[in-house]
Amino acid sequence: MPRKVSIPPKRPVYPSPAVLITSVDAQGKPNIITLGEVFNLSIVQPVIVGIAIAKPRYSYELIRESGEFVVNIPHAGMVQKVDQCGCVSGRDVDKFAAFELTALPAEHVKPPLIAECPINIECRVLGIEEIGDHDLFKGEVVAQHVDESLLDTHGRIQIADLNPLNFILGEYWSIGQRLGHHGYTRHR
Repeated sequence: MPRKVSIPPKRPVYPSPAVLITSVDAQGKPNIITLGEVFNLSIVQPVIVGIAIAKPRYSYELIRESGEFVVNIPHAGMVQKVDQCGCVSGRDVDKFAAFELTALPAEHVKPPLIAECPINIECRVLGIEEIGDHDLFKGEVVAQHVDESLLDTHGRIQIADLNPLNFILGEYWSIGQRLGHHGYTRHR
């Protein structure tokens, strides 16, 4: 058995997806923030996702004021653009123009989808909770978009083709091979 050692906790749950969150200002100008803090809160009815953002961030004020955001899930090949979007503030830089990303109109919210991201999730804010150094935005999913090329003949997302980008302890990682599916041990 390995010996366990206590270490100071910092981002203790990982991996988490590295995502690009879009928002808009009062004039409709879009912004992007890179986050590693995104998660499912309710998975069926209603579908709710959570994102955690620190109050000083420009996107924090935009999402708080508009009550809407889009979770854009990039593929691992976008790692450079994902990192670039996380290294500058939208107060100073138009990230769509600077990093050659394409804004597509969403169906139900004002923030745009990022065309280069294979999955886009439109959300309306249900509530904001103050939690430590980040606040939790609870977003009800009002639409999900997937690149058609990622779907098999049954409409399921082909994860190997998605090649998602993960954020682990301050580093970006892709994922390896499929090991099984939920409940696979019951079929032995």
